[in-house]
Amino acid sequence: MDQNHEVAVTQMRMSVEKLGSSTEKYEDPTLMRFLIARSMDTDKAAKMFVQWLQWRASFVSLNYIPDSEVQDELNSRKIYLQGQSTKGCPVLLVKIKNHLPAKDQLQFKKFVVHLLDKAISSSFRGREIGNEKLIAILDLHQIAYKNIDTRGLITGFQFLQIVIVCNEEERRELIRTVGEEALPEGYGGRAKLVALQDFVITPSDDKMP
Repeated sequence: MDQNHEVAVTQMRMSVEKLGSSTEKYEDPTLMRFLIARSMDTDKAAKMFVQWLQWRASFVSLNYIPDSEVQDELNSRKIYLQGQSTKGCPVLLVKIKNHLPAKDQLQFKKFVVHLLDKAISSSFRGREIGNEKLIAILDLHQIAYKNIDTRGLITGFQFLQIVIVCNEEERRELIRTVGEEALPEGYGGRAKLVALQDFVITPSDDKMP
């Protein structure tokens, strides 16, 4: 981190304290995310950070979303957590044919938080490196009109960098990027499919965001 960024982070920490909150539990890479999101404006970044803390405290009061609160979404077995890619990123597989637009939007929002928290915890183990990413493979095989979720697609396109795999070279690149150990059988890898609810977080992984 260069000197200008270090100064900005320090100023942001002070601004957060003035707003009655604390950054004690968070390292510089996390705070930099908020600064970048607010064009390095320390006051705006501090305000955004405090709002995020307040949202997290109210929406994820246990610091995680238990399976019991998103059981309907889990029962569809549409999300699979496959471990880590060759670069250490968590790998998610989404079977779109098993997805139906949510009738309970609150449960769906909790489900998104649940799966992202679990994916991050499975890979980064509480480390803050400032460039945390995940790989999501969207399987469109046998997709039908009933599976189309406009709201879900819009949300996904907002934070995913889309790469469409439609030929052999692109398939080989997918295998190289993900790695055969994480990529499931049938997709060019050797791994077994592991449903999100069946993926076990080891004790060293259980530090949720």
